Amino acid sequence: MAAKLGGKTGGKYAIGQNSDINVTPFVDIMLVLLIIFMVTIPPATIAIKIDLPPATPSAGDKTKKPKYISIQKDGQILIVDHPTTLATLGDDLAGALGVADPRNETILIRADREVHYNDFMAVVNRLQTDGYYKVALITENL
Repeated sequence: MAAKLGGKTGGKYAIGQNSDINVTPFVDIMLVLLIIFMVTIPPATIAIKIDLPPATPSAGDKTKKPKYISIQKDGQILIVDHPTTLATLGDDLAGALGVADPRNETILIRADREVHYNDFMAVVNRLQTDGYYKVALITENL
């Protein structure tokens, strides 16, 4: 039991009984139990053994440079550094990629900041018409 200083029944310094529950020991016990449960609980991770290949590249793997389409602000279209037109874009791109099925390759497009949206979408639409559906954009933060 705890003592109560002051109150309605007595004077300023009268000591009366306090019938409220003292929760401090209860909270202390609960915190100790919480820590015990946190320490004794098994970790919830499941370990699965996986045999992964080594991270070093083999001698047969050669990294190829990416081929990209560049659109200049004057509307000129370049495949890497070779100029092309919108009409011959698909054939020139297939020749520049040099793979058996060029339509499964990802085509990168890099456009100048001042290129009009219509010029950019004309190139994207032409690629889709020619069967190139994997298109990615190259952005540069200045």
